[in-house]
Amino acid sequence: MPFAGIAPRRAVQIMALAALLTAYCALLIGALVPNVPLLVAAAAGGLTLDLYLQHRQPGLLSLLSRVRFDVMVRQLLRDMLILFGLLQIDGIEPLKEQSPLTVMLLATYLLHFVIQGVTIMMRRDRTLPIVTRNVDASALGLTPAPPRILARRSGHRLLYLSVPVTAGLLTTAATTDAVWGVLGLAVSLALSGGGALYLATWLLPGKRTPDDQRVREWFADWLAEYRPTVGLYFSGGATSAYQANMWVSTLAALDGRPLIVLRERFMVQKITATDVPIVCLPKVADLMLLEHSTLKMLLHPANSGKTSQVLRIPTIKHAFTNHGESDKLSSCNPYAKAYDEVWVAGPAARARYQLADIGVDDRDVVEVGRPQLAPILPYSGPPPADGPTTVLYAPTWEGWDGNPGNTSVVLAGENIVRRLLADPGVRLLYKPHPLTGSVDPRAGAADKRMQAMIAEANAALAAAAGEGDGDGESAGEGEGEGDGRGAGRPGPEAAAELARVQAELDALATTSFRSSADEVERMLVQSAPEAGRAEAVQAATGAWEEAYWASLPEREHQVITDSRPGIYACFNVADVLISDVSSVISDYLTSEKPYAVANTSGLTEEAFRAEFPTVRAGTVLGPQAEEIPDLLRAVRDPEHDTLAQARTELKEHLLGPSDPPSLVRFNDAAAALCAKADARAARMEARGESDIPSQRRDAAEDRELEPDEPAGV
Repeated sequence: MPFAGIAPRRAVQIMALAALLTAYCALLIGALVPNVPLLVAAAAGGLTLDLYLQHRQPGLLSLLSRVRFDVMVRQLLRDMLILFGLLQIDGIEPLKEQSPLTVMLLATYLLHFVIQGVTIMMRRDRTLPIVTRNVDASALGLTPAPPRILARRSGHRLLYLSVPVTAGLLTTAATTDAVWGVLGLAVSLALSGGGALYLATWLLPGKRTPDDQRVREWFADWLAEYRPTVGLYFSGGATSAYQANMWVSTLAALDGRPLIVLRERFMVQKITATDVPIVCLPKVADLMLLEHSTLKMLLHPANSGKTSQVLRIPTIKHAFTNHGESDKLSSCNPYAKAYDEVWVAGPAARARYQLADIGVDDRDVVEVGRPQLAPILPYSGPPPADGPTTVLYAPTWEGWDGNPGNTSVVLAGENIVRRLLADPGVRLLYKPHPLTGSVDPRAGAADKRMQAMIAEANAALAAAAGEGDGDGESAGEGEGEGDGRGAGRPGPEAAAELARVQAELDALATTSFRSSADEVERMLVQSAPEAGRAEAVQAATGAWEEAYWASLPEREHQVITDSRPGIYACFNVADVLISDVSSVISDYLTSEKPYAVANTSGLTEEAFRAEFPTVRAGTVLGPQAEEIPDLLRAVRDPEHDTLAQARTELKEHLLGPSDPPSLVRFNDAAAALCAKADARAARMEARGESDIPSQRRDAAEDRELEPDEPAGV
């Protein structure tokens, strides 16, 4: 096996690259010999393969571009070899017939560069300084985008326009009649010229976007009309959007006029379905427009390099909410002292900041709970005796510092999974962190082995269920639930219902855009939010989660790596959680269900519990996970659950009291911070220039003193 041990995707890429290089070698041989059948087959096959790779393997072509073998070079080399082959073929007179072909071919490349130039001007014109969503932008007179093949896919465009050229030249090679080559080139020239002219219409006044100054004036007018008061500020990478999304519903529920402020253009479409206006201000100069607005406070779910830029606006108060709380040092970042207030869930985080001694004043720490934990259901008792015990294993990722205690995946994960799978009464839900393996390859390898173990266990379950039928029916057939076949496998109706609600959710959660839509067109389409859309998405998500769990076999283990179902949905079906020291533990404690924490730090259990307070109401698992049988016994029999009261107490310590509800406390904190912003604005308005110390000093120096008056009086 030549590709044994190579990942299937990598093997496909290697074979595609080998085929592409083979086509060029064959084309060269066909041109040198000359061999017309080989020349035709190699050129046609190479162009077809290139077109295929543009659609199916763009990553491979990106790699070729890094070594300067991009689409332009590949097509130019292909055309030059075809022309060279034509020079060698008897019956074609080079001086008579080759020259027009060469001139016309060069003209096609010249037109390609013309289109590229028009594309650059058009794209610059359609790059607005401010991007919005859920904001009425009709006053800007925005227009739909030009076709994607013309505006953004230069490689695809070059190859598609090369099809008639290559077909004509190869027909000339086969028939020794130059007319075919001229015809193919003429078709390509006509298409290229027409495309350039059509694209240029987007530079005419009727389709051009307003200039930057006009857009800024429009945005300032919108701010004055909308009058936002509370906002969410976020800057980050594509994979970090969840940090902002977890706070969107809370922001929408606050009193006042909410606003979401972003810094990266791509993030506008990453924010979940919401009615809240979204503005993206990539440049600092445009960000400063907020200083002259009615915005009073901003919530910050994450730190970033661009956060310091918005902190420079003195009219806005800033509250750091973080995107999760845990005992890790990352939950006590010294950057937190840059904010006006630090909002935490409960007393535990307050104490954590003081113990960390990083300069955060205790008077600036406000306990607000975690309002987004409302969907987590409370503990309703042990699992039924005749049903499975659902165990959620949700380890965190390895982190950046190489600490072996960050994640259990490397040192304990396989032992945890092995012991859980060995218990016939367990249904395992394995939900790894999306970044698992991104830093430490060992974590990625362990994750793959655990998924393979789960797949093998499911295969064994299916085989055992099939053997138990006795009548030769497959595991999924039959009527009765719980009859042993397929471990309670649902019928086709459940799968059909899941497909139906998923289609409904997808239609609600995402805005449909044309394939050619660019940033400006999306802004135009999303000018106004659909009333009630966010609530509809929430309801559809709940229906999808219910249908998802109903569609799964009752005892089949699951590996969950997609964004749906979310971690809270997994909490609600789990009887017990196994995780690492992370915010997952704090959030799960809302349910007051049993949980366990893996200790791979090298600390003793006593030191581990002392170091990480979130562990004190849970079972501690060592690297060998020998404690799992006792954990399962406590989950199944409340008489063995000695930590129930400790979980109740720890929940309040971590998340604060249940009354008043977290959202009420959060809203009160927002109102209080807005009041501080109002108080500062009032002081600044009442303060005259003579009240500013530096100006008093300058005034005294400039004032003419009386002859007998001492300086400084």
